[in-house]
Amino acid sequence: MELVWLEDFLALAEHGSFVRAAEARHITQPAFSRRIRALERWMDVELFCRTPLGTRLTPAGEQMRLHAAEAVNRLYRLRQDARAVAGKAARTLPFAATHSLSFTFFPRWIRQQEQGAPIEAIQLHSDSMTVCERMLEEGQVAFMLSHVDPMQTQGRYPAMQTSTNDGARFVSQKIGQDVLLPLIGAGLENTPITAYLAYTEASGLGRIINTHLLAKNAAAALPPVRFESHLAAVLMSMVLENKGLAWLPKSLAEQELADGRLVVAEAGLAPIEVEVHLTRSQEALSPFAEAFWTRLGEENDKKCANVKKIVEEP
Repeated sequence: MELVWLEDFLALAEHGSFVRAAEARHITQPAFSRRIRALERWMDVELFCRTPLGTRLTPAGEQMRLHAAEAVNRLYRLRQDARAVAGKAARTLPFAATHSLSFTFFPRWIRQQEQGAPIEAIQLHSDSMTVCERMLEEGQVAFMLSHVDPMQTQGRYPAMQTSTNDGARFVSQKIGQDVLLPLIGAGLENTPITAYLAYTEASGLGRIINTHLLAKNAAAALPPVRFESHLAAVLMSMVLENKGLAWLPKSLAEQELADGRLVVAEAGLAPIEVEVHLTRSQEALSPFAEAFWTRLGEENDKKCANVKKIVEEP
């Protein structure tokens, strides 16, 4: 069954002549006749009575005519809707972001990117670092937003600029800065800290913190682990309830620090400077995603040039 057969049927029903209907359809009369016969074979009924004076619909043809025009219109609407969905998907930017960055950093950052160039559609998938990595590797998202330790150059997603020559599968751009602070609730000030609230293996923040603790032999100085979660927001809620100490991103705990509900622990634990990176595959993305990535790189290059100029000025 082909859509053109239905359109041919309607044309013949309207004109009552194979010759005039073929002309209206911009097709030769023999080819037009073959398509009408093909439709009748598919329907397994005769739709037209052929006479020397022209054609007229059979009772079966009259019944089909009641619904054929509607069927044609519905099929064209279906194609139009499908194209609209496909076009919107092509203009959608799909992101995966760790929970801690999804809450505060991403909304502010994406609003900045939209200034002067609104983004039509955005998909944000918020999950643990492990899940975000898998989504990026499987091509479910175009971009991954995560914290990166600039000192860990051997990480899976090392700090890179907009291009790389080392054949790596992924490349990232720095889009922000953050700091991980050892925080406690205000109620635990000047009291011994008896519990450490840690990140699980699935957490990217946990990887960064554990690497720093090992490098500085600081893990032994921490109290026992009493609670684990891959969610920074969950650890922050525990810290607010004075359940122990946890390293939390300043971007996440900014308001609580300003309100005095959270304070930096005085336990000889140094803050950890980190960067926020947007990571993508080196494989080709949609034209819309590629344009977004290129524009982001150009903006970062301008910022770097401005900083260099300020530093070099006497």
